[in-house]
Amino acid sequence: MSDLSKRSLGIIHAALISSKAVQPFLDELLPGVTIVHQVDDTIQNSNFLCEPGVIPKANFYKFATYAHNLEESGVDLIMLACSTFNRAVEVARPMINTPMLQIDRPMMDLAVTQGKRIGLLATVPTTVPASERLLRLAASEASRTVEVTTILCSEAFAAIKQGNVARHNELLLEQIDRLSGSVDAIVLAQVSMSALEPMLKKTRVPVYNSGRTGFTRAREILEAL
Repeated sequence: MSDLSKRSLGIIHAALISSKAVQPFLDELLPGVTIVHQVDDTIQNSNFLCEPGVIPKANFYKFATYAHNLEESGVDLIMLACSTFNRAVEVARPMINTPMLQIDRPMMDLAVTQGKRIGLLATVPTTVPASERLLRLAASEASRTVEVTTILCSEAFAAIKQGNVARHNELLLEQIDRLSGSVDAIVLAQVSMSALEPMLKKTRVPVYNSGRTGFTRAREILEAL
C-alpha cells in the first residue's frame, strides 16, 4: 500500500451505528489517513418517520451543509455512509468541489458486471427504494439491464440494535443462502451488514458489502489525487 498519511477522508453518517461499522475497514484499508466523522442521528430518525422512498428535504440540506463544512476543513474526499438517502451525493455535487463518494455505489458497480439477476438484501425498509434506485442507476450507466430481487429482513436490524450480532448474522446468512439459488450476485444494502464478510468466503454467488467495496474505492481515489 502507498503512504496516505497526508490524506484525509470526511465521512457523513446518518446514525452512530454506521460509524462503528466502518472502523474495521478504515483500520485495514486506510491506515494513516486522517478520518473526520460527522454523525447526525436526526437524519436516520426523520427518515424512519417517513414512508419508504420519501426523504425529508431537510436531510438533503443537512448533507450539503456537512459536506460544505468538511470541504472548508480541507478533507481530500467526502463519503456518505448512509444508504437511505444516497441521492444526497448527487444533489450536493454541483455545490461541492471536493470529490464525493456514496458508500454503496462501488458494490453496485461490481454487482451489475456479474449478470442481470441481482439480489438486494436489506434490513431497513426505508433503504429499499434508495438501494434499488442506485442499483438500477449503476446498471444504466454501465449499459446493462438488471432484474432486482429484494429481500427485507427487518428482524435482523432489530437484533443488531439490541447488540445481538450473532442473531443478526444468522438471519442474514439464511437469506443469502435462499437468494443464491436465483441470482448472479448479491448486494448487502447497509454498511452494518458488512460484519458478515468473514462468513461469506464460500458463497455460491458473489456477495458484496459496502464496507469492503466502499473503502477500497475510497483508497483508490485518495491514491489518485
